[in-house]
Amino acid sequence: MIKISAKNVDVFYGKKQALFNINLDIEENQVTALIGPSGCGKSTFLRCLNRMNDVIDICKVQGEIVINDFNINDKGCDVVRLREKIGMVFQKPNPFPKTLYENISYGPTIHGMAQSKQEMDEIVETSLKKAALWEEVKDRLHEPGTGLSGGQQQRLCIARAISVQPEVILMDEPCSALDPIATAQIEELIDELKKEHTIIIVTHSMAQAARVSQRTGFFHLGELIEHGSTDKIFKNPDNTKTQDYITGRFG
Repeated sequence: MIKISAKNVDVFYGKKQALFNINLDIEENQVTALIGPSGCGKSTFLRCLNRMNDVIDICKVQGEIVINDFNINDKGCDVVRLREKIGMVFQKPNPFPKTLYENISYGPTIHGMAQSKQEMDEIVETSLKKAALWEEVKDRLHEPGTGLSGGQQQRLCIARAISVQPEVILMDEPCSALDPIATAQIEELIDELKKEHTIIIVTHSMAQAARVSQRTGFFHLGELIEHGSTDKIFKNPDNTKTQDYITGRFG
């Protein structure tokens, strides 16, 4: 089932066009990887999906992005509600300078999701369990999140993202700052999270895209060159540019 449908999406930074006529359907409860060389538009497209480009004054987005039959680029779109439904995990772990507990409870508090301390305690515990972090931190909930290791911080950021029960999770190179062991933990987590969430991951690692995703889109110079099942894109792509990138001829 299609969760997100992008139609004829163009993005401009001032006079410079960054994305050209992107058409891409994202399947529900699957991991879609966006691959391509640096500066090809992957992260720009990702930021279109939760209107993060709005915070850049010179950025203009055209076209339709439909989530649950609603065009999020409509003037009537409530961006706060949209970002409640679409969580985001960034390249560098960015825990708030607060305790572990406050990191997780921040979003649910803003959105009024808990009526009592007990309900909030349950949300915090459930989110940390889903992020495979609970056993490591359950005795340290009132210590600062910045005291964790890099891999733990990134799992804390994932727990924070899922605490408001988003339908979609966007991940912008979530493992690029992590060591191989922490990366493997995040990849296992992604596999688990797709049961309840639709996940879109930008990654510079083709091995990672092949491991974690069911569908892959290849971007080059602001265009979506090809997209389809990950297996097909990696083993039998239709476009020679995709083939050249995957085999390392350029990029």
